[in-house]
Amino acid sequence: MILVGLLAWWLGARTYESPGPLTADQDIVVPRASVDQISTLLEQKRVVNNATSLRIAALLTRGQGAIKAGELHFPAQASLQTVLEVLRSSKPVQHRLTVPEGLTAAQVVLLFDRADTAEGAADIPAEGSVLPETYAFERGIARSILMDRATRAMSRALAAAWEARAPNSPLRNPHDALVLASIVERETAKPEERPRIAAVFLNRLRRGMKLQSDPTVAYGAAGGLGSLDHGLTRAELERNDPYNTYRIAGLPPDPICMPGLGSLRAVTQPRVAPAGFDEYFFVADGSGGHVFARTEEEHERNVVRWREMERFRAGARITAPVD
Repeated sequence: MILVGLLAWWLGARTYESPGPLTADQDIVVPRASVDQISTLLEQKRVVNNATSLRIAALLTRGQGAIKAGELHFPAQASLQTVLEVLRSSKPVQHRLTVPEGLTAAQVVLLFDRADTAEGAADIPAEGSVLPETYAFERGIARSILMDRATRAMSRALAAAWEARAPNSPLRNPHDALVLASIVERETAKPEERPRIAAVFLNRLRRGMKLQSDPTVAYGAAGGLGSLDHGLTRAELERNDPYNTYRIAGLPPDPICMPGLGSLRAVTQPRVAPAGFDEYFFVADGSGGHVFARTEEEHERNVVRWREMERFRAGARITAPVD
């Protein structure tokens, strides 16, 4: 009788610790259900060889904790022991949604709609109110809750940036900082340029100069939906629009995109070389960056060089051989 008991114990231990049938790692949604129902599900998913073995193992080890629901990650060839460890102690699978810098509110809500592991609908957020960041969440989260997390993150980031602002800033309030940060965000894709571009705009605000920012005009012309599919036309540059900074003085009424932390810091703490503090102009340099100028005459020379580069490139495209 003792020998039979030892044999049963040995066979049970081998079954408990032996590799299971799962051929590859798999994420499985474990519902709130009985042990019997969960065991049957995991047999159907080929995580365990049979449901009965898992039920017995769960019963014999019930003192190790309760079985939890959620989307859980099961490793390939998980033994019964590993399966129960996953069911009792693993954290649910984390999905991620990355909000890139510079998206408009319309683009952000579309991004949230495409997060297929979230549920429900999210309202279009206020422009500039979502912090570009990667957000981790569990399957089944309400998109409205996820959007609320993203807007609260921006509120905290903006408050921190405003608290740390330079003492001589011409910006009147956090909203001004958010608006200018959104302009800086759309003006350059180079992080190292943001403080310098911010300094240019801050200098222009101090002197009462128009900002003359192309991205603000494009935002108004596109109705806030994103970028234009063409270069700005003369008619767009001349139209009466609250976002046309070639015509209005100061900042537009609201942000033009979702600015990132780098742009928020750039407009509140524009730490640039001393020479950068008296620059009032910049134009594209043809390589993805910008060239800066202190005077209008210097700026006009830079603009001429940029236009020559654009004409050269256009000619090269026209005369390039077709494969």
